[in-house]
Amino acid sequence: MAKYRDPVCKLCRREGEKLFLKGERCFTPKCAFDRRGYAPGQHGKSSQFSRRRVSDYNRQLRAKQKARRVYGILEKQFRRYHGESLKRRGLTGLNLLQILETRLDNVIYRLGYASSRAEARLLVTHGHFMVNGRRTDIPSMILGAGDTLQVREEARTRPYFKDLSAVAEERNPAPWLDRELKTLSGTVLRLPERSEIDGNLQEQLIVEYYSR
Repeated sequence: MAKYRDPVCKLCRREGEKLFLKGERCFTPKCAFDRRGYAPGQHGKSSQFSRRRVSDYNRQLRAKQKARRVYGILEKQFRRYHGESLKRRGLTGLNLLQILETRLDNVIYRLGYASSRAEARLLVTHGHFMVNGRRTDIPSMILGAGDTLQVREEARTRPYFKDLSAVAEERNPAPWLDRELKTLSGTVLRLPERSEIDGNLQEQLIVEYYSR
């Protein structure tokens, strides 16, 4: 299975803003973006002073790449999600963001059970979660309204999950989710509205990119 294996801090530097890909570390002085807030590569420093005109294609590409990197998805799968969003009723851009938001790894992150999507993805692949009463190890599973997830009983004895309730309590869950800290579970109440999704994502530019 294809996987991005390079330092993820380079992705934040390339996009010119924090994408919070490493969870709590992004809020500490160790954050690479705070120490080197310019694009990676030998021309990184000089590129931030460039006054070249940015083309429409460049803006569309950067919007697409940013969304991919925020959710930790490779190009082939992201393109497939765009194809699925075209088949749904409504706005294609909003449909795409809703698909990304309702991925299992993102839902776990939004519930506060992981400090980053990468950490949530690791927890799922290790089989620590159940969806609708069945164990799963597929982070890309798309959840719908009424679906429930829960930490497996066997996993709760592990050190990470013993303190998770106290840690998760400090993180506010997304408004379209319902969380039960006592049972370390959550329920998808409905699909998220546009105002409840990251406002820095430019879904219209992504749609334009794939419509070329």
